[in-house]
Amino acid sequence: MDHQVKIRGFRIELGEIEARLQAHPAVREVMVLAVDGQLAAYLVPAQLDHDQQSLRETLKTELRSHLPDYMVPTHFIVLDKMPLTANGKLDRKALPAPDASRLQAAYIAPQGELEQQLAAIWADVLKVEQVGRSDNFFELGGHSLLAVQMLVRVREQLQREVGLKDLFEQPVLTDFCTTLQEKNGESDHALDELTKSLEALKRLSAEEIDNLIA
Repeated sequence: MDHQVKIRGFRIELGEIEARLQAHPAVREVMVLAVDGQLAAYLVPAQLDHDQQSLRETLKTELRSHLPDYMVPTHFIVLDKMPLTANGKLDRKALPAPDASRLQAAYIAPQGELEQQLAAIWADVLKVEQVGRSDNFFELGGHSLLAVQMLVRVREQLQREVGLKDLFEQPVLTDFCTTLQEKNGESDHALDELTKSLEALKRLSAEEIDNLIA
């Protein structure tokens, strides 16, 4: 079976991600798959009573310390046990579909007109029902190309400019909103430079964008 997949222009060895997760003492079994263009880690914890949300955050932090962001799964699905066929092999058809709603933090409604406008743009670009002020753009399935699309929408709909690096540094809605306000208090020259940068980014591939940020 081929364990190499291509996501956002990157060739990814699923086995490398699985090995990192399997080495963590909190993980008993793990399988990483590509599902609808996103990485999903199915895992059985060493202790079934382990808090699932804290386990997800722990494993994300662990992976990010060793692997590039594009190799960190979007979804972490915690199972009591791996589903098996009658022959003892993994039954992929029995694995639950990733649930995007689990990616969101406890919903806190956006505050103020700008946060509300940004939340609406994020929700549309990311194809999620709603975005709260504590939600993280990348943990909701965002990636480099979607980030550029979102920034273009912000410029066109809100007449505000911000750089791609700013989103990577402040991916939570309320923090990104603050950065957007601060950046748009800068000089016209600085805003012109941001506009030129955004126009250049629109012509790049996902891999080229990620290489710029790395």
